[in-house]
Amino acid sequence: MTRKRDHARLLRELGDEYARRFPTSARLNKRAENVLVDGGSHALRLMRPFPPRPVRADGAWILDEDGHRILDFWQGHHANILGHNPRFLTDALARYFQDGQGLLTGFTDRLQVEVAELLCRTTGAERVRFTTSGTLATMYAILLARGYTGRNIVLKVGGGWHGAQPWGLKGVHFEGNIGFQGMETAGLPDAMDAQVVVTRYNDAEMLEDRFREYGDRIACFIVEPFIGAGGMLPAAPEFLRTARALTARYGAVLIFDEIVSGFRFRAGDTGRMYGVQPDLAAFGKVIGGGMPVAAVGGRAEIMALAGRKGGMRVAFSGGTYSGHPASLLAAKTMLEHLVAHEAEIYPRLTELAILAHRTVEKAFTDEGIYARCTGYGNEVLPESASAMLLFPYDEGVVPRSPDAARNPEICDLVLGEEVLRVAMLLEGVHVTHGLGSVTTAHTEDDLQFLGDACRRVARRIGPYLA
Repeated sequence: MTRKRDHARLLRELGDEYARRFPTSARLNKRAENVLVDGGSHALRLMRPFPPRPVRADGAWILDEDGHRILDFWQGHHANILGHNPRFLTDALARYFQDGQGLLTGFTDRLQVEVAELLCRTTGAERVRFTTSGTLATMYAILLARGYTGRNIVLKVGGGWHGAQPWGLKGVHFEGNIGFQGMETAGLPDAMDAQVVVTRYNDAEMLEDRFREYGDRIACFIVEPFIGAGGMLPAAPEFLRTARALTARYGAVLIFDEIVSGFRFRAGDTGRMYGVQPDLAAFGKVIGGGMPVAAVGGRAEIMALAGRKGGMRVAFSGGTYSGHPASLLAAKTMLEHLVAHEAEIYPRLTELAILAHRTVEKAFTDEGIYARCTGYGNEVLPESASAMLLFPYDEGVVPRSPDAARNPEICDLVLGEEVLRVAMLLEGVHVTHGLGSVTTAHTEDDLQFLGDACRRVARRIGPYLA
């Protein structure tokens, strides 16, 4: 029996008020739709009825085309853990451009060496190669694993998002009776469905079953130590230890997708906090400091397949903008800053995360709407500064896996995604997936502003939920 509420009237009324309050962004959206698919180039940014268009971003706040100051928790797809445009980083880039550097040269310079050394030192990787996006990083990691093992099957978890690449486009969204088993796109070869096997996040027993069934055909198991799109949830220590033991036993490659989790909990990889060293890891988001940088790092013998010693058997040869000098300068500046200030940055993020999550939950529950944040930690990971806000239908439900967090029969996803995003913008706050990421640029006053906005939203939408 479906439990979905009908939010059509609420969304229509919110959308009408939003259009009146954001007229310049509305006009720009109409122009954009004439030349861009749906008005933009990233689907998640294209909220309905239209997105706000920023003209300035500084710390925790953005200024939009209509002159609204908006408290932002999207923070560059969760990449900006220090807030928008930290001055130490933008100043470094400005000096670089003023010195006649920064645009593409087509050469390999010292910045690549220095950033690779930083990544190897902080993550345990033996070799690194750079690319420009998380999607490409996970794709290349899977290519390396398949080339190294000579096997075809890629094992992943339901709800895990590894980018818009062939082996990542299965089992991302929850689909009724089949759960996380569906293909996410048209255009892939029919054989791709059989090449990707889906298991359940944090279910060590099911993982063992998958290896018993497919073990000698599994090229790799790719998993996020802290799952992002699946709910902002930490991996259970037993799950990752089991993954390490099984991949070693069956000769498969263990890949940690740390695009979201890397440098989010410490100045380095998250795997080390679990005591688990993967064979390969993909990094992005935080490491670029707001610039397009991603990397694959791992065991030298696997990474060698992309180079001359390995006969260049895997075509991880780089794109035009791989190792872009301005991007690598941003990465070097950001990583050095995180390493130097690790003892202050990460405890502060945890402190702010705890305050944000409790504030938001209390604001809604005090108004009679049961709400739960994800991002809560476990014995290994502290509470995450990145979280979703969910609205379970039943009080007392605490989603701890994508099977609950992204299941529309358990949580009111339309309320948490579409309704909340528009309603919160009307209160001067930008959220994604119900909440987003707290940064060191956010203050206690900002979180009080967030809580007050949530209370007003709860009072506005409450009558529609009866």
